[in-house]
Amino acid sequence: MDMSELTALLTPEGLRLLDAAEPVRSSADVARQVTRLRAAGHSPDLVSAVVGQARLRERGRAKFGEIAERMLFTRAGLEQATRLGVATLHARRFRDAGFESVADLGCGIGGDATGFAGLGLRVLAVEADEVTAAIAAYNLAAFGDAARVVHGRAEQTDLGDVDAVWLDPARRTAGHTETRRLADADDYSPSLEVALRIARERPAGIKLGPGLDRGLIPDDVEAQWITVDGTTLEVVLFSGSLARPDVRRAALVVTADGAHELTAPADTDDEPVRELGAFVHEPAGSVIRARLVGDVARALEAGPVAPGIAYLTGDAGVTSPFVSTFRVRETLPADVKKLGRALRERGIGTLEIKKRGIDVDPAMLRPKLGLRGDEAATLLLTRIGSARVAILADRV
Repeated sequence: MDMSELTALLTPEGLRLLDAAEPVRSSADVARQVTRLRAAGHSPDLVSAVVGQARLRERGRAKFGEIAERMLFTRAGLEQATRLGVATLHARRFRDAGFESVADLGCGIGGDATGFAGLGLRVLAVEADEVTAAIAAYNLAAFGDAARVVHGRAEQTDLGDVDAVWLDPARRTAGHTETRRLADADDYSPSLEVALRIARERPAGIKLGPGLDRGLIPDDVEAQWITVDGTTLEVVLFSGSLARPDVRRAALVVTADGAHELTAPADTDDEPVRELGAFVHEPAGSVIRARLVGDVARALEAGPVAPGIAYLTGDAGVTSPFVSTFRVRETLPADVKKLGRALRERGIGTLEIKKRGIDVDPAMLRPKLGLRGDEAATLLLTRIGSARVAILADRV
């Protein structure tokens, strides 16, 4: 969305059309809506804005639930926004630390700021992109004076009136649609160096990508990796009183059953390798990145199937929120032809394929297996020692 489209949309006519728009879930829906609105005499900018927003609102429900129907988005802004449930967890930490106000530097479309304001904190939301700042202002308008949006740069913001800071450095190239991930932390906006400098001056949380080079994490912050519904989304570096005493590594796993967390003062030691047992456990990505796999293994009476492989195995019939657990049926030949034949003999037509430690593309492997039958199973492809292993299993 550019400024001309946003200007056309932020009118009584534009907002009425958007609120009345039917859900847009496919290219056919887009074409139908565009044809209808253009036939009614609306301008190209307004039609593009309304149809684009209707589609983004439909996608936004996955992150924001029903309130997505009252929000505006850019495509890039929605992709990079924090899910509302996770933003609320972040906000709770600020509130529980006794803070009453927070500066959200790099607020994007206002996802985290919505979490802060929703828990009663006063928010100064700062965004460098003019269009995105205007959209954030729209999304936060319901909070009145409790949420103020400023078009400006994080490093130039006066923080004298806020208790703590939330930073979400831009980690992709500028733009509202197609963007490219930035590999160098010096290229973030603000750079990681600037964000850490701000975090040394006052309590802060810095949201970063989960694959952050661990060598860039200072010793005096708490690093919390977060997995939601099986996807590892981010790592947050907490400084000052937002960092919990004696916690430097944390893995948060959020599922439909709630939030579960492992914490430790440092990386934990791995358990010794074990022979393949009755169960295989795959730790959540946040547990792996926080290097807390050893703690999970000990709780499950398990150990890795091989050095450096994050599949754990054991005979105890237990599981935890920090792993996906599979009951082992048998091992099968790793050769593609022999593997496909074995799966067909067992009548397996529906197969979840997972892999660790070997260079296999499950999407390319699947059609080569010639699956047939009514049975379902999971195939775990990995290595044990120098051998490639195919483990046929069932989810627990």
